[in-house]
Formats: sequence, C-alpha cells, structure tokens
Amino acid sequence: MRVAVLTRDGLADPHNLDAIAELAQVRLCTADDLADAVAGADVLMLWDYFSAALREAWPHAEALRWIHVCAAGVDAMLFDELRTSDVVMTNARGVFDGPIAEFVLASILARDKSLHESRALQREHRWVWRETRRTTGSSALVIGTGAIGRAVARLLRAVGLQVTGAGRTARTDDPDFGTVIATDDLAEHVGAFDNVVAIAPLTEQTAGLVDARVLAAMKPSAHLINVGRGQLVVEADLIEALRDGTIAAASLDVVETEPLPADSPLWDLDQVAISAHMSGDVVGWRDELADQFLAHLRRYAAGQAPDHPVDKERGYVR
Repeated sequence: MRVAVLTRDGLADPHNLDAIAELAQVRLCTADDLADAVAGADVLMLWDYFSAALREAWPHAEALRWIHVCAAGVDAMLFDELRTSDVVMTNARGVFDGPIAEFVLASILARDKSLHESRALQREHRWVWRETRRTTGSSALVIGTGAIGRAVARLLRAVGLQVTGAGRTARTDDPDFGTVIATDDLAEHVGAFDNVVAIAPLTEQTAGLVDARVLAAMKPSAHLINVGRGQLVVEADLIEALRDGTIAAASLDVVETEPLPADSPLWDLDQVAISAHMSGDVVGWRDELADQFLAHLRRYAAGQAPDHPVDKERGYVR
C-alpha cells in the first residue's frame, strides 16, 4: 500500500510516521511535488489540511482510493471531479469537538462576565465597578447540528443555557438540541436568542448564511460567535451591525480573509473579540490527528472501510 502525505515547509511531520511506514510505503510531499507523489498512491493524507493542491494534481491520482483530511472542514479541498469520483474521503471527526465546545463556552462567559472589558481597564490602571450578566438561564442557538455542534450543545446545556439547534431539517425530538429549526428560516427565529453560535460546515447553502437580514432579526443585546468558517457570515454586514448597535457583540475565531488584514475595522471594534482560528487547537492536537489517521490506516490495511466517510456532495459527514 502506498500513502502520500501532503505537508508543507515548516510543518513538523506526523509524530508516528515510522508506525505509518510499517503499514505502507510513505511518500512525503509538498504542494510542489504532490502530482508525482500521488501517482500510483492508494491513500492521500492531507496533513496540510488547508491546501487545495490536489485539484491540480488530480489527473495523476489514477490509483487513489481514500483521502483523509486532518481537519473537520473539507471545503478547501473539494472540487467537482473529486465529488463525482469513487474516492472515499474522511476527516478529523471527533478530534475538535470538545475543545471547540470549551472555546464557545469560554467566549460566552468572557462576554457575560465582562472579562475583555476588565482586561482593558486593568491596562489603564482603572478600577471600575460594573454588574455582569447571568449565564445560567440565557439562551443559545447553535447553527450546525453535526458532531461539533452537538458537543457545543451538550456543554452549554450542562452549565444551564437553553439550547436550540439550526440545521437542514426542522425537528422537535433531537437528542442533543431538543428543537432544531431549519436554517432556511433562520431570520424568523434568531431574535429569540442571547447567543448565536455558527459552527456549520461551509457549503453552497451555508455561505453567507448570517447576512444583514439575519443580523437585523437578532436581539440588540445578542452575541454572535463564529467558530465555523469566516464565510458563514457576511463580514461587511456584521461590521455595520456592530457599528450601529444592531447586535451587541461578536467573538470571531474565523474571518473571511485569514490572517485578518491589518486594516480590517474588526480589529478596532471594542465589542469584538478576535482569535486566530485556534478554537480547536489544544496542546497535543497534532499528535491526536496523526494517531487518528494511523488507527484508520490499520483498519483500512485489514480490509475495513474507513469510518464516517464525508458526503462529498454535501461537504460533511452525515
């Protein structure tokens, strides 16, 4: 079995590369030589999980049977020829669920307890007494009902938030959300929630989902948290909504253009908290990704199909 591992300069190799090499012939490559490495390869591991280099190398991937993406989102590497092929795709399902859920909870608590404001006052050596918001009993709408969204829902509910989901299909008996509203009807329901969490996969249907219409329907006191993809939110509409008080706050771990340009107005809005696409990246996460691939590879070498394949038409694990 031949496994191509797409990496990039400056990125450390998987820590268990020797163990992977016991199961297969390993071809380490970068985007520049992916076409040569993928020729004749059975498996492609996208260690550089944001690379879109496979599209150009695709004509050389005649033997490829399985692609594993070391990330939760696969939008960056999907293209028509891959979607319609028989190649199985898997992702890092399960690795980021807990860390991202913790990050969402931390974002809500930081805003409710005025921690960002307290830090700013501390830098100015100012002692200013304020009242904070009670988190228990507040509400959250989680847009995205996949594995990460469910982890978010369970954690928020555990600390006393009232949680509702938003997904492709409305229902009232979901085990983690209870009620799930249809994302097509987002503007009709979003005004009922104190916190709105975007964690949906980026697809043609979800791109620009949170736009001026949805933002205008939110509570003036609402807090938007985006830990999915920057393109889920129309950034120009969000900036305007924050400037004119349509919504009160935003915590953004992802933005439309990453890194966020130095001249973006988001940097200077006091009610915005920005982090560098790191909500799921806890200490040891790279090793966990490598271990997950090795476990998949062992099953694959034993003749078992990869677990939890991505629906390539929809762009996520169903």
